[in-house]
Amino acid sequence: MGSDLRGDTANGSAVHTAEFIVSSARLTELYECAVLLRRTRVRAEEIVDEARALVAEARQHGDAERALLLEDQLEQAHARYRQVLKAYLVLCRRINEERQDILRVQLERDRMTGLSGVA
Repeated sequence: MGSDLRGDTANGSAVHTAEFIVSSARLTELYECAVLLRRTRVRAEEIVDEARALVAEARQHGDAERALLLEDQLEQAHARYRQVLKAYLVLCRRINEERQDILRVQLERDRMTGLSGVA
């Protein structure tokens, strides 16, 4: 009967290890997406700034028609920037949740193996 208990512990450990590997891989993928979205967010911000400068330039030169056209493009750029920013924030939140899940599982595993989790 004792050997069965050790077998269950070994199987449980293997399951925990597999779950940790999957969670770590998922977290790595989320980080990679965050890097891409961060670059996209920075570029979208630059585009908004450029569009804003073009509107100001058109106004400064008294070109009302061009300024109106550019204001429309500025608003579109702003809308796209907000979409990217929202996606980035959602992804950052998901990364934090995933990290917390990994930590929670590690703490539970440590508690099950008799470790306090406090060093």
